[in-house]
Amino acid sequence: MSAAERGPRRIGVVGHSHYGMLQETLTRLADFARREGVLLFYEPPLREYVGDGELLTPEMCAGLDLLLTLGGDGTLLRGARLVVREGVPVLGVNLGHLGFLTSAPRDGMEDALEKWIAGDFTIDERMALECHAETADGEQGRRHLALNDAVLHKTGAARVIRLAVSAYKDVVGSYSADGIILATPTGSTAYSLSAGGPIVAPSVHCIIATPICPHTLGVRPLVLPADETITVEVLSPTEELILTIDGQDHERLVPGQKVVVYRAPRPVRLVRFDGQTFFSTLRRKLRWGDLVERE
Repeated sequence: MSAAERGPRRIGVVGHSHYGMLQETLTRLADFARREGVLLFYEPPLREYVGDGELLTPEMCAGLDLLLTLGGDGTLLRGARLVVREGVPVLGVNLGHLGFLTSAPRDGMEDALEKWIAGDFTIDERMALECHAETADGEQGRRHLALNDAVLHKTGAARVIRLAVSAYKDVVGSYSADGIILATPTGSTAYSLSAGGPIVAPSVHCIIATPICPHTLGVRPLVLPADETITVEVLSPTEELILTIDGQDHERLVPGQKVVVYRAPRPVRLVRFDGQTFFSTLRRKLRWGDLVERE
């Protein structure tokens, strides 16, 4: 199909106003879109920066060719949850410091978009999770989608909670801890890593169960098959439990509820360019395996 038959490329744009360079980046993006004949669709908070332009609504997501995120990893995670069910690829432009999941620096945005238009890129499919809270009689709460992790934790006083983790239709184990992280391989380099979890390559599809500050030396992170359903039941009587998704979305739980976590039906599709591999990013961003010989 020719470009004329396909029509203008349609790019959704999400961004984080925390970054002072967002205004200048949006101006450059608008200039690029005019030159290349690209249609831009902005999430509502960005309209005050650009003044006009098409709005990005949930109904519009299925018609996008690309979602562009302007910010850090948190912005990319938020954007990815918008379009994962439609299979829209995500290109992250890093306006912050770490940018582990993003693919282009701020000053490389136009170059990255030119490569995308030319087809000079690959798609890195990342496993995602779905989860929901469930009552004892089987009533399910709203479903959440996570690219990094779903975290069950306690608020209020600094007391441990008693958890029972089940898989394979059996109890894997129970222990006291501040909470538990159920992470994807993508999330293995985020909160789970800080809590002592393993680094897992994205091509290894699995779910990582990492306890948060367990109150015993015998509890360690556990790697489970990706297609397994994991249930976390809170044995301690408490009303201060929260389920947090990718560090952003959250739901307060009530006594008697349990959390059910399982593989999402569709992966998140990240745009990658030549030379951008998981381990090269790990070395560059987290200094992993960066051994320097000393005299």
